[in-house]
Amino acid sequence: MDAHQPQLENPFGMDEECTNCPGLCEARSNVVHGYGDVGGEFIFIAERPHEGADTTGIPFTGDDAGRRLQWILGELGFVRSDPEAAEPDMQNAFCTYLTRCRHPDREPSETEINTCEPYLNAEIRMMNPQIIVPIGQRVIESLAMEYTTRSPDAFDIEEVHATTVRGRGFELVPMLELDRQTDADSEAFIEHITENVFSRDYRQTKGRQSR
Repeated sequence: MDAHQPQLENPFGMDEECTNCPGLCEARSNVVHGYGDVGGEFIFIAERPHEGADTTGIPFTGDDAGRRLQWILGELGFVRSDPEAAEPDMQNAFCTYLTRCRHPDREPSETEINTCEPYLNAEIRMMNPQIIVPIGQRVIESLAMEYTTRSPDAFDIEEVHATTVRGRGFELVPMLELDRQTDADSEAFIEHITENVFSRDYRQTKGRQSR
């Protein structure tokens, strides 16, 4: 963890009482901002909090989807705690969302994603990660224009799952939606990171400060 980081939960001190999207804030239990190592080289981004995270307030905890991602992170050496942990002991990785609030009955609208975009942009800018992991079709489409040289409709998450996409100053390693993943899908992602990312110098010259 970065020596200057005060906490893993919402380390950038973003607004925990945000009311920018009335349709979401009236239905949510918690605003779920990013969690993890602000000096991390990997950032994992999903569309919105799953049901468990909405309850706990901590990304990817409290349900099967969260446990799957925590297991993957553990296999990659990013988490030193059990997948059931309420507050994962995370290093070299950060977890966040396109939208920080969950509506129980629907996905976020494009307006809601756009309204929440400054939170995500600030996290990416302040972290300056090496690898972005978009989790799901909507996330890779949302990130395509800003972070890749391809159009949003050029991506099919099933085809690009567990592959490396060269981006604009970043590399992206897309991941299938957690609630759609089989064990084989998860293992393929772990294998790709281990054999094709960890096995080479993925770090790019981006003016990072030494930690």
